[in-house]
Amino acid sequence: MSKFVIEGGAKLKGKVNIGGFKNAAVAIIPATLLCPGKCIIQNVPKINDVYVFEEILTELGAKVDLLEDMSLSIDASEVNDCYLKNGLSKKMRASYYLLGAGLGRFKKASTLLPGGCAIGTRPIDQHIKGFEALGATVNITSEGRINVQATKLVGTRIYLDVVSVGATINIMLAAIYAEGKTIIENAAKEPHIVDTANFLNSMGADVKGAGTDVIRINGVKELKGCTYKVIPDQIEAGTYMIAAAATKGDIIIDDIIPKHMEPVTAKLKEMGMGIEEYGDSMRIFYEKDLVPVNIQTLPYPGFPTDLQQPMTVLLSTLKGNSTVVEGVSEDRFRYVEELLKMGANIKYSKRQAKIKGITHLKGSVVQATDLRAGAALIIAGLIGDGLTEITEIQHIDRGYEKLENKFMNLGAKIKRVIDEE
Repeated sequence: MSKFVIEGGAKLKGKVNIGGFKNAAVAIIPATLLCPGKCIIQNVPKINDVYVFEEILTELGAKVDLLEDMSLSIDASEVNDCYLKNGLSKKMRASYYLLGAGLGRFKKASTLLPGGCAIGTRPIDQHIKGFEALGATVNITSEGRINVQATKLVGTRIYLDVVSVGATINIMLAAIYAEGKTIIENAAKEPHIVDTANFLNSMGADVKGAGTDVIRINGVKELKGCTYKVIPDQIEAGTYMIAAAATKGDIIIDDIIPKHMEPVTAKLKEMGMGIEEYGDSMRIFYEKDLVPVNIQTLPYPGFPTDLQQPMTVLLSTLKGNSTVVEGVSEDRFRYVEELLKMGANIKYSKRQAKIKGITHLKGSVVQATDLRAGAALIIAGLIGDGLTEITEIQHIDRGYEKLENKFMNLGAKIKRVIDEE
């Protein structure tokens, strides 16, 4: 096991390039199972979740090659079913997309219930509701294996009781070959849903309305292979934007879609940060003392839940009071206990944190409790007095590509070391 050791105090300066969107890649990669041919997925991030999917698809019989330009070549023509025998699905949340893809192509799929970050109850009831509406039967065994099966799938109207990114994508995957038209109402609108729909359409699917709350899928008879480029990672970009604000830095973020960053940009401008946009890049620079703001996370286009933790770190060092309300995931404030070790003044419940800003955080030994909490603790280490050690960084490696190298190139004093304990 490794850990990060960070010496605080450096102001971030320079340029950072953003990789492919993790949340899009982990939906698009399993979606290749729908196609009995070869797909080349470009701009795939070098992260552990992608490597796990490589292993899963190989286990199922696909030919998977990682090309020199970090494209992923996937040929699923020899895959005959989607029964995952081992426990790889427990390593990440996005493994549930295998159910939708397998059901869509083979009319059956079976995996263990998904794993991923421990950030409260994350039910898959809306996924099951969608599969059953299409004509599938769903069974969850006492051992935690979920089996989905259908004689045939027939398009229908499906209203999601709650806005769910995972359920929206999974139903899209399952409905691609369904007879007739499937309509998903109260659908999630996140950019990676649009990206997944665009990929499916590149293979020959007929998906309309992605990015709105009503998605229509006309079933097709066949799909063909394609080459597709994953969009930039808005959460990675937002992490560096917030880190620049926290360190009073001045950085340029390249290879992004500025419109996807609007919820974060708006809050940082409200705080007093300078932000300039240049097509596919942005400059974020410190101009004056920042003021606290209130945050409520919401489904897109609201403030993203995956940037709640880094923003809470920033707010913890701004003079005054602020409130952060978690409107998407429950129990996503567990990491606050680690910030308290660093001197933060935060009172929290499962859904809300009340923050009284302090002048400085102090270095400490802390633990990454999940992926985005790990990123938040790195920002805390960058602005903390003295040394900060972050353990359990395997969570961070699931979703950030070359994170320590990118921060070092911006002037941060961070290194990865073997945790001998």
